[in-house]
Amino acid sequence: MKQVTRYHPLLVTLHWLIALMIIGMLIGGFFVVSRMPNSDPGKVQLLMGHMIGGVSILTLILIRLAVRLSTAKPAPAQTGSPLLDKLGRFNHYAFYAVVIVIAVSGIATAKISGLSETVFNHTGAPLPEHFGVYPTFRVHAIMNLLLAALVFLHIVAALWHQFIRGDGLFRRMGFGKRT
Repeated sequence: MKQVTRYHPLLVTLHWLIALMIIGMLIGGFFVVSRMPNSDPGKVQLLMGHMIGGVSILTLILIRLAVRLSTAKPAPAQTGSPLLDKLGRFNHYAFYAVVIVIAVSGIATAKISGLSETVFNHTGAPLPEHFGVYPTFRVHAIMNLLLAALVFLHIVAALWHQFIRGDGLFRRMGFGKRT
């Protein structure tokens, strides 16, 4: 594949859209959904939005992965440290894996807890007292903490590249001529 200086415009669009959605879902999950008791009647609507958002992110991340694997991309960013370069590449691939595991564990939790029926078929069935009793939910929670750490590291690394190292890394994930 031809070497380019920027990512494909569809990858750029998906990167920023997914980033905003993930940050919104993390904030909503940690500070709104998890703090609202399952007995609160408004939680079903909140969970519906959370579930739709999660499935949307899963769909977009799978599209992004397919586009990333099938289009030319810039050479991997360099830090001057082989270890940091490997960690950076690992972080990028970990995003895909962690987001997919989060979505699958969320879907599995919704299915085994009966949440899907309650939310989308409006059965009126009460929510379980706690979702933490389901192993799939525990995976979901742990993976979300890991995702938050990956996002933090990604942002710090991007800012370090751009402002400390001064290598113009932000241009790669922006719109413009690709050569």
